[in-house]
Amino acid sequence: MIVTDHEDQLVSAVVYGEFTLADYAEFEDQINYNVKFQGPVNLLFDLRQMTNITLDVAWEEIRFSRAHSRDFGKIAVVTDSQWVTWSAWLSRAFVDADLRVFDDEQDARQWLTTDALDEDQ
Repeated sequence: MIVTDHEDQLVSAVVYGEFTLADYAEFEDQINYNVKFQGPVNLLFDLRQMTNITLDVAWEEIRFSRAHSRDFGKIAVVTDSQWVTWSAWLSRAFVDADLRVFDDEQDARQWLTTDALDEDQ
């Protein structure tokens, strides 16, 4: 199951249990809507409650990432799983976005809302 939310330029997605292709389609619809009306967005992907991911979701994620490689500014993945961390870093090859992995949602949200100029100081 996936729960998505959007506010301003941020799309949040939390996955509970098994991450299925139907869940990913819901996520894609949310991203497509936001990008169409607002341009590139930041993404918070909370995968701490995910128990499994189906193979078709992994394939769809690669396809979607390649098709939308320039539609994200920053991507924060919140997880405590080494496997998910590894796959998130692998996804960096398909998107032109700043992607970071966090173990704390509050840290991830703070990073997503910080401007690049603020980070340089």
